[in-house]
Amino acid sequence: MFDSAKSALEYLKRNDVVMVDLKIVGLAGEWLHVSIPKREFTQKFFEEGVGYDGSSVPGFSRLESGDLAARPDPSSAFMDPFFERPTLSFICNTVLADTKEPYDKDPRGVAQRAEALPAQSGVGDRAWFAPEFEFNVFDGVHLKEETFHTSVRIVADRDIDAGLGYEIPAQRGYMRTPPLDWTHNLRTRIVEELENMNVPVHYHHHEVGAAGQCEIEIALDTLTRVADKTMLIKYVTKNVARLNKKIATFMPKPVFGAAGNGMHVHQKLDRGDQPLFYDETGQNYARLSTLALQYVSGLLLHGRALTGLTNPSTNSFKRLVPGFEAPVNLFFSEANRSAAIRVPGYAVRPEDKRIEYRPPDFTGNIYLTLAGMLMAGLDGIGQQLRPEDHNFGPYDTDISAAKDLQEGLTSVPSSVAEAMAALSQDREFLLAHGVFSNGLIESWVDLKLNREARAVEVRPHPYEYQLYLDT
Repeated sequence: MFDSAKSALEYLKRNDVVMVDLKIVGLAGEWLHVSIPKREFTQKFFEEGVGYDGSSVPGFSRLESGDLAARPDPSSAFMDPFFERPTLSFICNTVLADTKEPYDKDPRGVAQRAEALPAQSGVGDRAWFAPEFEFNVFDGVHLKEETFHTSVRIVADRDIDAGLGYEIPAQRGYMRTPPLDWTHNLRTRIVEELENMNVPVHYHHHEVGAAGQCEIEIALDTLTRVADKTMLIKYVTKNVARLNKKIATFMPKPVFGAAGNGMHVHQKLDRGDQPLFYDETGQNYARLSTLALQYVSGLLLHGRALTGLTNPSTNSFKRLVPGFEAPVNLFFSEANRSAAIRVPGYAVRPEDKRIEYRPPDFTGNIYLTLAGMLMAGLDGIGQQLRPEDHNFGPYDTDISAAKDLQEGLTSVPSSVAEAMAALSQDREFLLAHGVFSNGLIESWVDLKLNREARAVEVRPHPYEYQLYLDT
């Protein structure tokens, strides 16, 4: 929104703004925030930031060295529509409170360091990314997690229960129209808010899942900007749903037996106006350039380790199940939705040529997810990898029905423990050029494995009572 701290401060003087809200990216991928009256907000905040207790943020500082500071980025500013009083919000980078040096575990700092690599290495000027946003809208989710009471009850489309609505058949919700699509007006309100906040939307529609599954698609953008937009889209989606007495969730698998929510990520590299993923000769598969095939190979070679960043939750592996549309085998193909990397068949112009990495979901930290994918792709270019040397395809067939091909393929991990082990063992490509640090990776693994996955493992599951209560 602003090109400098000076222009941000001038905007505050000229406009009816009551509060300034600083949003901080936590390691787990959530937003935290602190609000400052306009009168208090001066140039020093852009230079020094506002101090906060990093030891209270899961995965950040230790108690004895917890002081960090959130320094706002003027370019990230937006007027926040969800506060009662006019509020200008900034997304922040986290720095060390004493020296103001970048904090190595700050996810936004990781993304910025990764974003600079294509130009630094001479590969290209910039990398472009665009996630697809799949989510569910429910009327309500009733949770109980107590010693003697564990339950979840989801309410989806009360009109059906009242005899006022039509019901989408299972797995047949794709692009359905109202009244079957009862989420259309809500999606339009979400898109209106995003457009008002300078987040252009390509389109929105109902997805395959019957229980209010939706999709929103946006344009490609540079790494840090699209990560910021991702945080903003999730924020807007959840708040608009809340204002309309609904709940929106990006969980990978909120409903058993229904389609899950992936985060397919489109990506490409350019040098100036030259698209680097397009094969001018027309001799390569799907018109992917040799550089693009190297990038693809890097993503797939490090695919198991990347799963530790892109799918770090127990719920992730309820979606990544063999035999369904979510990809579990590391190969690439054109237009094949069972592939981990799909080359969109409709992207035929040189400037549109890109690849789509399909395993990720929204339980990861978007800044780390995008940075990790870029680092893996650049490593493939650096090593001049070729897909055929690693059995990465292309395979233009439904792998779930081709048992002979499955045996030679590498699959993504099947659990959080397996994914974190792969990330721990194959981390060198992430450490290159100081983008990730060992400390960040170890904190991430501890957070996702020890504080989340193991906490789930020790709790009885409701289905276990059906299986074993009569033991």
